[in-house]
Amino acid sequence: MKLAARDAAGFFNKPDTSKAAILLFGPDAMRIALKRKTLVDTLLGPNGDEEMRLGRVESSAMRKSPAELLDALKASGFFPGQRVVLVEGLTEATTKSVEAALQDWQSGDAILVATAGQLNARSKLRKAFESARNAYAIGIYADPPGRAEIESILEKAKLTNIDPDAMQDMITLGQALDPGDFAQTIEKISLYTLNQTEPVSSADIANCAPAVSDAAMDDVIRDMADGRSNLIGPQMQRLAGQGINPTTLCIAATRHFRQLHAAASSGDSPANALSNARPPVFGPRRDQMIRQISGWGAGRLEKALEVLMETDLMLRSSQPVPAFAATERSFIRIAMMRPK
Repeated sequence: MKLAARDAAGFFNKPDTSKAAILLFGPDAMRIALKRKTLVDTLLGPNGDEEMRLGRVESSAMRKSPAELLDALKASGFFPGQRVVLVEGLTEATTKSVEAALQDWQSGDAILVATAGQLNARSKLRKAFESARNAYAIGIYADPPGRAEIESILEKAKLTNIDPDAMQDMITLGQALDPGDFAQTIEKISLYTLNQTEPVSSADIANCAPAVSDAAMDDVIRDMADGRSNLIGPQMQRLAGQGINPTTLCIAATRHFRQLHAAASSGDSPANALSNARPPVFGPRRDQMIRQISGWGAGRLEKALEVLMETDLMLRSSQPVPAFAATERSFIRIAMMRPK
């Protein structure tokens, strides 16, 4: 039986234990692995692996011994409760073994949780699951998770006390990041706010979200965008002492000003534009960039980008130039372009 994407989110939280098998397939191995873990954990509960209710069968072994899968599904466990047999990396060569197992499966046998790569509509393996009344086939694709799915992930992580604005930031982050990165970010936020009595805020999320620039370069870029030209010299001296490459610094500044320019030119409000950016901008940094956009305007930001492009070309040229001094001069020049 084919399970539509709109029904899959609820299925992973409350799977049908009367079925013999579930196949997860698709092009993204990380997304499949996360869904497989969620499904297995839900079916078995917290102690399933410790109680030896989770069995594994190698896909390669099924090709050599077609009966191995069925034997694993019918094997008795030492502990009572639902049993699961996990098979990863199924291929077309295992189709007959799967079909035989589905035909002989009976209530009380273990549930088969299987994964496979991308399977087109003509795949015999996929058809074996879709045509069986006691099995599900679920395609896992790179569609961003919806609000309900993200809220379910947060609930499992015990992150339920979240400020409304922070919840919107969390949803934006969940739809922008890869599933693995989002799962790691959720874990970081959970640990960061452990024993915190007040709701999770946008600042908390910003502190735990993946960094998009080197923290050592943030200060000088912020001072430049804020128009504080008198602070750039000392900042540049510290960066030179840390061994920061001027070209790397110029690239980071260009990335920041491009983000400002894109938000200023989007036709939407700066807040929405920054939230919809990839990666999105959160918390205090977003508030800071909104103020910078308001102070610069799209026209001046475009001129600042021209200066940065000229600087980058100069740094990459074959002619010898005092790289740090030239970069510092350009940054001061840009900072002075912002109206006071």
